[in-house]
Amino acid sequence: MHGNILDSLSARNGHFLLESGHHGSLWLDLETLCLKPERINALANSLSTALSEANIEMVCAPLVEGAFVGLIVALRLEVPFAYSERFARSAGGGLFPSGYRVPGSLRNHVRGKRIAIVDDVINAGSSVRGTFEDLKSCGADVVAIGALLVLGTAASQFAVEKNVPLKALGHAANNIWIPSGCPLCAAGVPLEDVASLGPRAPFNIEGAT
Repeated sequence: MHGNILDSLSARNGHFLLESGHHGSLWLDLETLCLKPERINALANSLSTALSEANIEMVCAPLVEGAFVGLIVALRLEVPFAYSERFARSAGGGLFPSGYRVPGSLRNHVRGKRIAIVDDVINAGSSVRGTFEDLKSCGADVVAIGALLVLGTAASQFAVEKNVPLKALGHAANNIWIPSGCPLCAAGVPLEDVASLGPRAPFNIEGAT
């Protein structure tokens, strides 16, 4: 199944800075995911079927592309939909410098709900981790994580750690490294910051919506 999903995406090999702060050798242009809406609709429909057994009361998905998938899944499951937005936070130069936050006007709506976090492709899992953290702070009960495609093992490890089932239409092997252990850095391969994910000023979430 994952081959069909990858066919929908533009993929490149190289040395890339990921949102999580890890380095990786694979970059997927997720912006191309919805170029053919009928294809993403069919995939999201399959994912909603896989998630249906979790008795979900609501879907929450991170912006940007994950929210497109999540909205279709929520429509299929006939449940409300919420989303989370990325912001830069201080990570002390470490991993996961981006947080995710549910907008203020939606926070009361997620409280106490059985929620599935839905994403398009999960690699290191920065957006899923951030969304999970914020939903828990809102008093939500995250009962499932769903994705069209899971790369590598980080998402599975996170799901096991949080005791939440992970449902994915496809899995593909992939390697990511912490910067200090990156073999591409050691080999002198230039690092590409394709999405401009380098150092940014932290965002003060107090009072944010």
